[in-house]
Amino acid sequence: MELHVTPALALLREHHLLDHVSNLSEFTATAVSYDSRQVKPGTLFFCKGNFLPKYLTMAKEKGAIAYVAEQEYPEGQGLPAIIVKDEQKAMALLGAAFYGFPQNDLFIIAITGTKGKTTTAYFADHVLDAATKQHVALFSTLDRILGHNPGDQFKSDLTTPESLDLFHDMRAAVSNGMTHLVMEVSSQAYKKRRVYGLKYNVGIFLNITPDHIGRNEHPTFADYLHCKEQLLVNSDVCVINAETQNFTDVYYTAKATTQPENIYLFARHGAKVSLPDDRQLDFEYRNDLENLHESEFQLDALSDNAKQLQLDHRYTTSVPGDYNEGNAVAAIIASGLAGASAQDAVDTLDHVHIKGRMEMIATKDHGTIYVDYAHNYASTKRLLAFLKRQTNAGKVTVVLGSAGDKGISRRPGLGKALTEESPDRVILTTDDPGFEDPVKIAETIDSYIDHDQVGTVDFIMDRETAIKNAIDHSVKGDIVVIAGKGEDPYQKIKGVNVPYASDSKVARDYVAEIEK
Repeated sequence: MELHVTPALALLREHHLLDHVSNLSEFTATAVSYDSRQVKPGTLFFCKGNFLPKYLTMAKEKGAIAYVAEQEYPEGQGLPAIIVKDEQKAMALLGAAFYGFPQNDLFIIAITGTKGKTTTAYFADHVLDAATKQHVALFSTLDRILGHNPGDQFKSDLTTPESLDLFHDMRAAVSNGMTHLVMEVSSQAYKKRRVYGLKYNVGIFLNITPDHIGRNEHPTFADYLHCKEQLLVNSDVCVINAETQNFTDVYYTAKATTQPENIYLFARHGAKVSLPDDRQLDFEYRNDLENLHESEFQLDALSDNAKQLQLDHRYTTSVPGDYNEGNAVAAIIASGLAGASAQDAVDTLDHVHIKGRMEMIATKDHGTIYVDYAHNYASTKRLLAFLKRQTNAGKVTVVLGSAGDKGISRRPGLGKALTEESPDRVILTTDDPGFEDPVKIAETIDSYIDHDQVGTVDFIMDRETAIKNAIDHSVKGDIVVIAGKGEDPYQKIKGVNVPYASDSKVARDYVAEIEK
């Protein structure tokens, strides 16, 4: 991989990003990086984010050949300085160019939504894996899968990685023979311009509820919605859950850049949806069976456009929760648009397993434990409501917290969900507190709980201790719900990713210990 300065500057000019160039000389970058620790001779260095001039000094000492920034730095004296109007946009464009525009060699399904992105991504990945004979890459909140070798599969650090990492991984996937990519796209990816200039073959919009609103994320819900909608603006074909909040806004955003025949709308049978006069639903699904192990539903095509995909069928998913059926429907439609058949979905959806999503841990004497990533009002309420419908539970205990430095709006929502679903006991604990005091986060959640509706509320700030305490105080027939982190292998504390076994492992190991 390499990038010559002349086409790089031409690309920046084309997008009206180039301000000026200082100390220009002919060069060809043989590496790109925004991390000074990873710079090697021949690297084009990007001064991005929380940048400190000393990083440029380090990059120069390690062999950087030029740098891209929004201003000139004395520390870069002697190097060509490419000064741009927006560093993040420039990095995305030049990163794609350096790696040879790998997106052009992939059929990309992109997914956004406040909840359900990861589940939908795994559903689509499994269906397409069957259809393409295992030529699908996956970029999800949990994992990044670039190929079939052990080194090509690893834990994700961000739902949507920084642009240089994104295009590096796309190129690796193409080099590994992957022809399709399923990727989650977060609102922050658009806020931080990590996916600037990237286009998708199919874009899925699942839902939107207030979330990720706070001082370090989106300042308002309108900003959050706008960022989410950019996925539709950048997709050739759009698949939209017509039951989402703000549907009218979402639909007309898609229609502004996409022909109506390339917008597919779906909803549950009997759902109250408000469609434009010139539109009908393309797909409708009907729940026929749901229990703690699987969901079964019928999918019917209603429009002529939808019927051409031949996806009418009865499907079974192994991920429980009636709310996951909509995620499965979105994945089936998107996969169908990518060339998969109904049979591919039938053959795969019944054995999809997603770590940390509705994981059930059975015990002999301490009830049933459920581990789930639910971390806001909508997901927590839906999880608790589903479990209450499906079980004749004794006492219900919920262990949860909320992240610090972001998602401030989640805290009232968690208190509201707990009040409405009325568990017998709540243990408030630590969940990625960042630079905030976890006790104060817990106190904020607690202030929104109606204590007349909820049993007892306890504060146990060590998360592992909280989980063990909940299990200790449960008996046969009870339910323990551990919400928020799922399979996350660390706690974010004061800028450091502190290793943490994960909710699933803590619970499983403790059950094994006490039930020897």
